[in-house]
Amino acid sequence: MHDPIADMIVRIKNASDSKKESVVFPYSKLKSAILDVLVKHKFIKSFSKKGKKVVKWIEAVLLYEDGAGSTGSPQAKIQGLSRVSKTSKRIYNKAKNMRRVKSGFGSLILSTPKGIMTDREAKEANVGGEALFKVW
Repeated sequence: MHDPIADMIVRIKNASDSKKESVVFPYSKLKSAILDVLVKHKFIKSFSKKGKKVVKWIEAVLLYEDGAGSTGSPQAKIQGLSRVSKTSKRIYNKAKNMRRVKSGFGSLILSTPKGIMTDREAKEANVGGEALFKVW
């Protein structure tokens, strides 16, 4: 079975590791909602929907910090991504049981009844949901 969210996060991680300016993947409403959250929390710069009717895709522009690396080269804002809930095993978190990612430097992206949000937003709204992936 194909996992479109895992495909998206692997493409983003590989593109940021190889210092690409942008990355392209097939369009879906869920991916668009996830990218909205990543833009809001400044993990990526922007994204746009391309194509018409049946053949649609998303182009996400990655965000880099200038000279943050030891060599002075730009370092990607996204250092790591890891899938939490998979098609074979779904992981759900309650609002009161959520733990910080990378001592608060990362975020857990959740699918909740109120939409896609981070762990901090879900705690404030007191809602739980399916843990999609961690980003730091």
